[in-house]
Amino acid sequence: MDNLLIYLRLGFRHIIDINGSDHILFILALVIRYVWTDWKKLLVLVTSFTIGHSVTLALSTLNWVNFPVSVIEVLIPITILLTAISNYLVKDFSFTSKYPFIYFAALFFGLIHGLGFSNYLKSLLGQEESLIGPLFSFNLGLELGQLLIVSIILLFSFIFVSLFKADRRLYLRIGSFIACFFALNMVLDRIAPFFN
Repeated sequence: MDNLLIYLRLGFRHIIDINGSDHILFILALVIRYVWTDWKKLLVLVTSFTIGHSVTLALSTLNWVNFPVSVIEVLIPITILLTAISNYLVKDFSFTSKYPFIYFAALFFGLIHGLGFSNYLKSLLGQEESLIGPLFSFNLGLELGQLLIVSIILLFSFIFVSLFKADRRLYLRIGSFIACFFALNMVLDRIAPFFN
């Protein structure tokens, strides 16, 4: 049981670690278009991302799927860039489409992020006899950390948009610009070794 708690904490810490800000930035880019009243849509969105990264986290950790770490490390900030750029295309905040494109993008981008999570988890597993328990616990820790990040973003949205009456579109654009700025720097840093 102690071993499972260790992996739960490792998963939680991995996603909230500011030094590994790529996952935080992705969640920011994904969630910033929503406010508390959009909780049902947000639940579907976050669940789509969770399904995506859970599938590839399991497949890669069990060595059923393998991709070069260097490629995944470039693709992750590209997912942030694309998600943040898509926020500039938001025309209004009614989100009337039953199955908006962002749900499918979250699922697909989750597949990429799961491969990134698995690289970290595989480095921790060492000589574990069973992978299922640690894999489940690590993924649960990721989810708890993800819920914390989503809650913080929604709290900021509530403070700025609802309390301070900031323009929601401007708030969305500023948050998306921040995500784009850092993601572009990550892409450039991570792609540079391919050209040396």
